[in-house]
Amino acid sequence: MDNKFYKAKEVIASKLDLPRDILLDLPKITILANNEINIENHKGIIIFEEEQIKIDSNVGEISIYGKDFKILFIGGNTITLSGYFKSVVYESYE
Repeated sequence: MDNKFYKAKEVIASKLDLPRDILLDLPKITILANNEINIENHKGIIIFEEEQIKIDSNVGEISIYGKDFKILFIGGNTITLSGYFKSVVYESYE
């Protein structure tokens, strides 16, 4: 049932030329160089460790590897992180 509803939202977003990330509640990730990441539409922090951060989202977990992590901003469904990033890995629920 959820899959039909999701596909219907995709069709509506496409036909009406609406932003998919907002309508489908998809994470929007903006990376600035290797030292700042902004994630919108997240569902919370799962892990915040010295060399890894794991963020939950509607499509799966987002793992960020690196060091010297700091939370610059967190509010609503947006989080901004700083540090030295080595990689960003998407772990899909599918």
